[in-house]
Amino acid sequence: MSYYFWINLLSISIPFIAGFDKRLKFYNNWKYLFPAMLATMLVFIPWDILKTKLGVWGFNPDHLQGWYISNLPVEEWLFFIAIPYACLFTYHAFEYLIKKDYLGKFARPFTAALIVVLLVVAVLNPDRWYTFITFLLVAVFLTLHLFVIKAPYLGRFYVMYFVTLIPFFIVNGALTGMFSAEPVVWYDDTRNLGIRLGTIPIEDTVYGLFMLLMNTTIYEWLRSRDNKIRKPGIQAA
Repeated sequence: MSYYFWINLLSISIPFIAGFDKRLKFYNNWKYLFPAMLATMLVFIPWDILKTKLGVWGFNPDHLQGWYISNLPVEEWLFFIAIPYACLFTYHAFEYLIKKDYLGKFARPFTAALIVVLLVVAVLNPDRWYTFITFLLVAVFLTLHLFVIKAPYLGRFYVMYFVTLIPFFIVNGALTGMFSAEPVVWYDDTRNLGIRLGTIPIEDTVYGLFMLLMNTTIYEWLRSRDNKIRKPGIQAA
């Protein structure tokens, strides 16, 4: 198996096994999780294919199995399953283990400030495609959350996001050459800010936030819809 495949496997293995814990029972939420991951892939996979075609980023064939779907390595497809699964499991575990939403009251002002920062950086870098498109789309999505969705779970999402930044740096570091002579994923630094956190482009942290928030948004929407359907039956009983 390829180096990239092993990274995906190690990322999902512990959360997958822990999801069968009799207290957490994360498998009961698969009916929300897998549709959320699929819907998010419908957005991110075409984006990934386009950016690869344009040379914004690319993949080192020496670290790949050699199987491609739509000119994208199969390992990259698996990435959009392994990482969201691990992070949504963390989100679920924190919800069970930490009853209080500690960041809830700070979520809206933090989101508003983040929107401003992302928009400013995007406007100042229209020629850096990875930066401009990622920061702009995340700003738009956060604005939608702030004024339309008005999600009560943003505080809990941020807790999950900040905590998972630790394994994010390990996994993304492994992909960008922190632990190997050559990276699995390379980037054209003329398309980004050229700022690296170790070997990781800073844009990846925003890209990751976007991917995980989209997964969480759909996951929570499906879960809340299911709960609304169940409530009348419970009341009638």
